[in-house]
Amino acid sequence: MATFGVGSPVWVEDEEDMWIEATVLKIEADKVISKNRKGGEVVSSKDMVHPRDEDTAEMGVDDMTRLSYLHEPGVLDNLSRRYHLNQIYTYTGSICIAINPFQAVPHLVGTKLMEMFKVAQPGEVSQPHVYAVADRAYKAMMDEEKSQSILVSGESGAGKTEATKLIMNYLAFMGGRATPVAGERSVEQKVLESNPLLEAFGNAKTVRNNNSSRFGKFVEIQFNRGKISGAAVRTYLLERSRITQVSTPERSYHCFYQLCAGATAEEREKLKIEAAPNYFYLNQSECFEVPRFDEVEEYKATRHAMDVVGISTEEQDGIFRIVASILHLGNVDFKPGKEADSSQLADDKSRFHLNCCAELLGANPKLLEDSLIQRIMVTRGEAITKLLDKKQAVGSRDALAKTLYAKMFDWLVDKVNKSIGQDPNSNTLVGVLDIYGFESFTVNSFEQLCINLTNEKLQQHFNTHVFKMEQEEYVKEEINWDNIDFVDNIDVLDLIEKKPLGIIALLDEACMLPKSTPESFGQKLAQSFDKHKRFTKHKFKKTLFKIDHFAGEVEYSTDTFIEKNKDFVIAEHQQLLTASTDPFVRQVYPPPEEPKQGGKGGGKSSFSSIGTRFKQQLQSLMDTLNQTEPHYVRCVKPNQKLKPLMFEKRIVLQQLRCSGVLEAVRISCAGFPTRRTFFEFADRFKILFPDAVANCGQDYKSACVKILEKIGLERYQIGKTKVFLRAGQMAILDTKRTEILNEAA
Repeated sequence: MATFGVGSPVWVEDEEDMWIEATVLKIEADKVISKNRKGGEVVSSKDMVHPRDEDTAEMGVDDMTRLSYLHEPGVLDNLSRRYHLNQIYTYTGSICIAINPFQAVPHLVGTKLMEMFKVAQPGEVSQPHVYAVADRAYKAMMDEEKSQSILVSGESGAGKTEATKLIMNYLAFMGGRATPVAGERSVEQKVLESNPLLEAFGNAKTVRNNNSSRFGKFVEIQFNRGKISGAAVRTYLLERSRITQVSTPERSYHCFYQLCAGATAEEREKLKIEAAPNYFYLNQSECFEVPRFDEVEEYKATRHAMDVVGISTEEQDGIFRIVASILHLGNVDFKPGKEADSSQLADDKSRFHLNCCAELLGANPKLLEDSLIQRIMVTRGEAITKLLDKKQAVGSRDALAKTLYAKMFDWLVDKVNKSIGQDPNSNTLVGVLDIYGFESFTVNSFEQLCINLTNEKLQQHFNTHVFKMEQEEYVKEEINWDNIDFVDNIDVLDLIEKKPLGIIALLDEACMLPKSTPESFGQKLAQSFDKHKRFTKHKFKKTLFKIDHFAGEVEYSTDTFIEKNKDFVIAEHQQLLTASTDPFVRQVYPPPEEPKQGGKGGGKSSFSSIGTRFKQQLQSLMDTLNQTEPHYVRCVKPNQKLKPLMFEKRIVLQQLRCSGVLEAVRISCAGFPTRRTFFEFADRFKILFPDAVANCGQDYKSACVKILEKIGLERYQIGKTKVFLRAGQMAILDTKRTEILNEAA
């Protein structure tokens, strides 16, 4: 049965708008010829033409499961209509889509609105809002005594931080203390105030966003008898490679540039700090400034954020000593030494920076130099000095820089948590996850693989939840749903993380072999996954391969995979920092726990895989999420110019694909994408069988059954309150309706 005929309103593809309204002129074997809104004639293959509902209200629908046609162009059109009327929130089932308005929307925030959601009974207020998501989470936690999580996702600039703030504000409104002690800041205030501090040390300019979080953050708001009693900020997966490797047009972490530009004359003298372009770790990229960022003001704001969190002036100075020491360390270069396979400092400039670094860390300059150019190997109780060549010395230098930064970041997070305070007696929590979205650039490396693995994991969690919600709707309506396919991405997850033959396991193996190169690793992947349907090797370049992710294909380059995965815990670095004369440095780098009896002690440096540690952290995050009831907010950036009321369909569509919103639509489509109450259905299609409808009176259910039987549709389902139609069935009914109306006209 044709789903559209001549004269049918449809959507066809368009270069500029992605999808455009058109009317069918002619239908051939596998082609459809139509006239689009711009007056052009379009020839499309049948599978790229979608039916269009001409009866859509100007404001669209607030829940997209109520669309007559739940497909890509329908979703895009509905969001666009709502956005231009300043309705930035829309549901797809239980998922809240929030489109960044890039302007104040006073009608959508404030106590009055929060009060409305607070007193509403379930199902009473249908208005989509992040307050409503937070309200559902809070009330479910109270009713079921089960912890909840709210997963806020989206690319940089989509408004995740703002959405997270609104969620926190609502939770504080519901569970805040009635009368905070005068002058004392509440738990939720402290959590929000920690944001600028973590951004200074964990955010950086990337290709797509000037202030991109390069770590994931899970804020646990703890409750005791419905009142907020504590909170903890857990951070995940800080991108460590950015500390030592960065390329145009990206930058390293904001704090480096803030210090170079904002330090006072006295601080410059103490830290021997100069302008950002003078440091190797920063000048590998030609980008030093960010539009609308005043680094001097940002530096003051970071210092203020440290005051607010309770970091003393001495500790603040200690933090920036470490930041400066990393910049000096990056300027230490090497040349071949006198002996074979050895190295030494390249010149006086390297010596100067090495001495500055040692002074700032309270370390002995000779010990620091030795820790970079040699290793002490302990074999059979004897200590043997092994010299490092130039390449190994650079590797050792970068390993120390990453260790310095990562430990300092952990110390800051720990300090934030001590300042906020946790409640050991709390029995339930609402967790808010704010984590980077799917990434695909011109060149994609190891970080993108890790970030995209995170998103694949979260997508699997999301799919399972959406599928479960679908099932609950079918059970509630008492319809049969046995034969519905579930969209699963387990094959991609296995490809990346399965042992012993996933990409990360093979990368760890390559890191252990001294002769591994990007080419040999690329070749190993090509051999191992030759038959894998989600993996494609490059025809000519051994270092390139593609993975078909849920959000589309991404091409990765193995060029820096091996270096970026290596995180050597170098015994000499550990000893150097533990022996520091600076008490703050010793606090940030406490000595490692003593190895258990029978373990291998001594000066042993061990390889630690960043990929494997990333996987473990990700698993612990998923374990936490799996113990909670999830709620979803998907943030969308409507344009790249960050302007209000500008809706670029190409950009929005890409994000809907990446955020899993269209995946949720696909899961619905696998079952019954169109649901209509008996009254709505009978009212729309009574023209197909007027007598039957007239005879049924107020019994709309019987009227629906008669209409469906008359048309001869199959595999639809009649629920308790709704008609459930399979994909394409609504279009068949609409085509019949259009034919009757055209004849009458």
